[in-house]
Amino acid sequence: MSTGSAELGIENTNIKTAPGVTLDETQRTIVGSILDLFAGRPSLKKLQLWADDAVFEDPITKAVGRKQFEPQWYGLQAAFSEIEQLHHEVTDGGNPIGLNLRTRYKLKLPIGKEQIIDSKVLIYYDKATGKITHVQDKWDGNLPDSTFTNVSLEKVFSPWWWVHYAEGWVWYAWSLTWDMWWWQAFRGINAVTVPKLVKVPRNDEEDAQRGSQ
Repeated sequence: MSTGSAELGIENTNIKTAPGVTLDETQRTIVGSILDLFAGRPSLKKLQLWADDAVFEDPITKAVGRKQFEPQWYGLQAAFSEIEQLHHEVTDGGNPIGLNLRTRYKLKLPIGKEQIIDSKVLIYYDKATGKITHVQDKWDGNLPDSTFTNVSLEKVFSPWWWVHYAEGWVWYAWSLTWDMWWWQAFRGINAVTVPKLVKVPRNDEEDAQRGSQ
């Protein structure tokens, strides 16, 4: 079973649930840790809730295994000067756990751009161990399975759609200084490149120096 929230230093302990949704202690610990991660508050202890071969994916990355998913979370600290969770609600207490999340991000200077992302997060976990095995972060409810999955022909031929998504890519990917033509390739490159750019603490002492504990 998973370790308790207090022992892991989890800050989000007031978990809001939709009417009729209940969570057991393991699920509350998992959700609290995920909220901390999305708020830019990672730590080695919190990430021990993840299985070594766990997967994290959103529209711009698919990180497989600890060496790929840990830098994704520590990268938020490097990229953003402000992260504010505006709203969260657990919508499903099953497996996966369903979580609606609204977050405001502000890039560090000189860009300083703000972006609000509405996410539908699915958290899969191993009931026997309490370990997180897969997290899907679906922006506006969407997650690409291939280059143009979830893109209708109407959107493809709409210049406003391309402007919207180009702005989103520039906003987030600028901090990691790369660009790709194809979405799926971009996600793969992101997962491999971020670990080379973002240093993950080697121990609790280095973690504490970052203010993560």
